[in-house]
Amino acid sequence: MSGSAIAMMILAMAVLWGGLCLAIANLGRSKEGETPEVRRDL
Repeated sequence: MSGSAIAMMILAMAVLWGGLCLAIANLGRSKEGETPEVRRDL
């Protein structure tokens, strides 16, 4: 493999793994999974 091919492979891997890590961090910070507290007057 040439040097430019290795550099492109490393760049592509960094973009893919970086996007995966950001997506996981975003899911961890979201409050979508929590159930909201509902109060009702009966």
